[in-house]
Formats: sequence, C-alpha cells, structure tokens
Amino acid sequence: MLITELKAKESIEALVGGKAFIINCFGCKEVHFPEKEAMEFEKELAEAGKVTGCLTMDYICNPDNLKLQTANFKDEIAAADTILVFSCGVGVQTVADLFADKKVCAACDTYELPGYQGVTPQLFDCDQCGQCFLNGTGGICPLTACSKSLVNGQCGGAKNGMCEVDPEMECGWERIQKRLEKLGKVDMLRNLPVQIRDYSTDDATKECKQSE
Repeated sequence: MLITELKAKESIEALVGGKAFIINCFGCKEVHFPEKEAMEFEKELAEAGKVTGCLTMDYICNPDNLKLQTANFKDEIAAADTILVFSCGVGVQTVADLFADKKVCAACDTYELPGYQGVTPQLFDCDQCGQCFLNGTGGICPLTACSKSLVNGQCGGAKNGMCEVDPEMECGWERIQKRLEKLGKVDMLRNLPVQIRDYSTDDATKECKQSE
C-alpha cells in the first residue's frame, strides 16, 4: 500500500511558473489521495488564470489509457508551460514519458505503507521515498532508474551509456541528462543544490500521522 501527500503549496506554485495543465489520478482507492486539498488548490490556480485545462481519470499509470484520455486535450496541453500531476510517483513518470518534450512536475510525495501493493499495468517503479525527486530530474526517478539510487548525479562507472552494476540497464543519470537536454533545461543539473535523502520519510511512520 502507499499514500500520497501534497507538497507545500509554495513549492508547487514555484514549479508551475507560467500556466499549467493539471492531471489528477483517483484510480487506486487504497491510496490516501488528498482529493479535497488538491481540488481547493487547483481552484485557486484556475482563478488566478494559471490553468489551461484539467483531466481527472483513473490509473494514469496505464500508458495506453493515458494516451487516449489526453488526446482530447491536445490544445490545452500545448498551451501549458507545465503539466502538473497529482498522483503517486508512478503516474508522474508515466506522464513524463508520454510528454517527454514537456515539463512535467509532481505535486505530491509518495510514502510506503505495509501491505499488498496491488497489480497495475505500470512500466515504471516508484521507491515511495516520501521525498519525490522527479521535479529536478525531468520526471525520471533517480532512485529506481539508477542501480545505486544516487540523487546527485551519476557515479562515473557507466560505459557506453550502460550501468556498471547491470550492463543491460541504461544509466539512469544519462537518461535524466538526455531528457533535460530535450526540454532545454540541462542547466537544472548544474544549478541543482546538493540533495540529501531524508530516510525518516521512507518508512511506515506516515501511517500514524494520517490516522491522527
């Protein structure tokens, strides 16, 4: 099981910049999705003229379904500077892969809870670290894309773009660099402050917090 929690409003507003197209995922009913808080925040953004459109659907981790659903919003997505995703990390990565030429940002952090994870048609993995790094890496999770889960760049052991731990796996940080180059935002890597993982968010303590 997992839960999602909204990032601080200030940090989400900073991500949006200009205008945003919003995607909400309500698919996994066992996920504690902050629906009320998300809707209130989205209303504030819309009233401020910062929203080009909004799509609410189930299971955005299904790439075929996502592609079909977003096909009806081509103009709204094209008009947006950012696609703002309210979902777990798997959903954000699915959106980022489909719209590789668009800035895609996670509005939530994802936390792991004990229990059965369920079966989804996902192509991506989320470490459920509670400290989502996707907004600085082009929507590619460094914890799962990198065999060493490095959050401050590659180790230097990659050869011909392949991981030194798993030669059949593409280096996650080279993937991140290519994605940011495509977005014209490779300078983000140079200006990104040193990332420090907070392992206290990587456990089941959030379950107690949500039940209070």
